[in-house]
Amino acid sequence: MSDSVQRLDRNKGGYLGETIDIQQVLRDDLGAARQFGWQIEEIPVSDNLDLLAFRRVVEAPSKKLYLSTGIHGDEPAGPLAVRQLLGENDWPEEADIWICPCLNPTGFPLNRRENADGVDLNRDYRHLRSAEIRAHVAWLNQQPNFDLTLCLHEDWESRGFYTYEVNPDHEPSLGEKMMQAVSRVCPIDFSTVIEDRPAQGGIIRPDIDPAKRPQWPEAFFLVTNKTRHSYTLEAPSDFPLPTRVAALATAVRVVLHEI
Repeated sequence: MSDSVQRLDRNKGGYLGETIDIQQVLRDDLGAARQFGWQIEEIPVSDNLDLLAFRRVVEAPSKKLYLSTGIHGDEPAGPLAVRQLLGENDWPEEADIWICPCLNPTGFPLNRRENADGVDLNRDYRHLRSAEIRAHVAWLNQQPNFDLTLCLHEDWESRGFYTYEVNPDHEPSLGEKMMQAVSRVCPIDFSTVIEDRPAQGGIIRPDIDPAKRPQWPEAFFLVTNKTRHSYTLEAPSDFPLPTRVAALATAVRVVLHEI
């Protein structure tokens, strides 16, 4: 990893970094999806808002992979990483892939975690109070189960890249391979406790019972209803945006090459 990749020490009490034009990013995503033959679906939320979903279908899939990002409007690296991956068009031949490129399009113009109504969408997957998450869950329930799911995020307080791995059946893990690859482009958070949970080598493997949690992030809904193996990838927001994009894209590529 280049020695020039240094923490910016910019975020004080919240995310104060770079912003993106999410509508332009989504236009770019649509262009790539059309160019490379993805199925495109608009998920209706309200009269003024739709969410996008893309699906890449192969003839005889051996794996089904789901990827989402953009659920927090102050985390621009995820949507940019998805845009980059769509443009590269380097996907495994044997996998069906579903992508939701931005779950909170009203939050990005405000550069805040919540949507325009002040709701943290990534805490709403149990009670479904927001229109966005009701629409997203209805769409997810129409899809088949996935072998693996990836949720792309950032953490404005983090010292480096880390991931939550929810893997209740103890399937073979890609966590260490992801960390090794990401370490070449972005610092890893080697803290022994991250977000009040034990961590090792940048990997949190929480022992959780979603039924006992009053609020559910997307990963809890996915593991409870759609998959048995999920990674939440967390790029460190206090590093340069290109570094964070590279970290998330690199972690996704590890999964794409290994599934």
